[in-house]
Amino acid sequence: MKYLWLYVVAIIASLGGLLSGYDTGVISGALLFINESWNLADTTQGILVSSVLIGAVIGAATNGILADMFGRKKIIMATAVIFTLGSIMCAFAPNIFVLIASRIFVGFAVGVVNFVVPLYLSEISPKHLRGTLVSLYQWAITAGILFSYFINAVFAHAVYNWRWMLFAGVIPGIVLFVGMCFMHDTPRWLVSKKRDEEAKIAFKKIEPEVDTEKEIEDIRKTILNEETKSDKKFRFKKWMIMPFVVGIGIMFAQICTGINTIIYYAPTIFKNAGFESNITAIYATTGIGVINFLMTIVALFFTDKLGRKPLLYFGLTGVMLSLIALGCGFAFADFFGDNLKWVTVGSLVIYIICFAMSLGPIGWILVSEVFPLRIRGVAMSICTVSNFAFNFFVVSSFPILLHRIGGAWTFWGFGIVSLLCIVFVYFCVPETKGISLETIESNWIHGVKPRDF
Repeated sequence: MKYLWLYVVAIIASLGGLLSGYDTGVISGALLFINESWNLADTTQGILVSSVLIGAVIGAATNGILADMFGRKKIIMATAVIFTLGSIMCAFAPNIFVLIASRIFVGFAVGVVNFVVPLYLSEISPKHLRGTLVSLYQWAITAGILFSYFINAVFAHAVYNWRWMLFAGVIPGIVLFVGMCFMHDTPRWLVSKKRDEEAKIAFKKIEPEVDTEKEIEDIRKTILNEETKSDKKFRFKKWMIMPFVVGIGIMFAQICTGINTIIYYAPTIFKNAGFESNITAIYATTGIGVINFLMTIVALFFTDKLGRKPLLYFGLTGVMLSLIALGCGFAFADFFGDNLKWVTVGSLVIYIICFAMSLGPIGWILVSEVFPLRIRGVAMSICTVSNFAFNFFVVSSFPILLHRIGGAWTFWGFGIVSLLCIVFVYFCVPETKGISLETIESNWIHGVKPRDF
């Protein structure tokens, strides 16, 4: 198999998504039991869940420059260590304040991994496989979520087992660290540091038939092109506006259509819809996790065949309709009676299918593609910060919105956002399928409109 080692490298690196996915999913089940242990107010629950996002913003904001300085590989390995230590701290937290502080520490690792792994995957990928390989990161996130749901189900029979739920985060941390010990850094980063011989070796491993001299020369020309411009001139060129609009805009779409309210609060939503016991709600949530995982695998086969935009149109339309249906379920709860739980399940299944095949993987693909090499690390860091900032706002406000305005208007609001995102994709997002990273940059520089890529 020509690209066997490339797939091995991509799968190992994408395991960084396990960290993000596990942390995202585990709190949904643990929260039910933490609440029973410490009797948390709605506001405190929101702070506990969203505290990880404070650390994530800090991690994403501070590590873009470090990834450009020290390389993608070293940063990924350091992240695995931080996540492992943070999971141990969470498990042994003596009170809610220490637990919140520990989740901020874990969040730092999550913030770093959410930009550096897609960046790594993008830079090792040939253009015809880039969508598929970067999608592996989202697949790993869903695997982490599913693993966390499984752990939640295993330990759901005793209130204080939430500590074991959080402690199990050491498993993905250790797996990622050990795996990355055997990987190399990306050829593009190595060339940017004038380590051409190492870049040739890396290219030969991941693309045995590639003309390494030509690839390195193309990268070197791109870097030289950028370095001939002064820093100030480069940063404030008009063509730089649209890549940031696309990057931050797609992060807004990924988060503000409500995905993490579903992932973080799925058991709570199911309990509100009529699933009476914590264990039943967790089992229902595990089913959602299985669907998320399987549909992300399906998405791997379509991102480089159908393209980014067709999948975004399909996904956002389905997300919008399912959110409207979910809102109607809560609005007419008396009419549905005991069937409300099944309306909720059906709506969430459709939502997860559509999200997993569109915004989930394609959000990370696009932000890894649209920026020039020289600032790709910093730019992706900025996009990741925006992702977690949006996430913090949505997740921390969700329990308050449920209490104040009810489930119907909360989910209808997400549905309206989904409609606006369809319009955004049509006018602002370029189709990047089958286009090299260097060509994408050239299109921006020459003023090619997103709809004409």
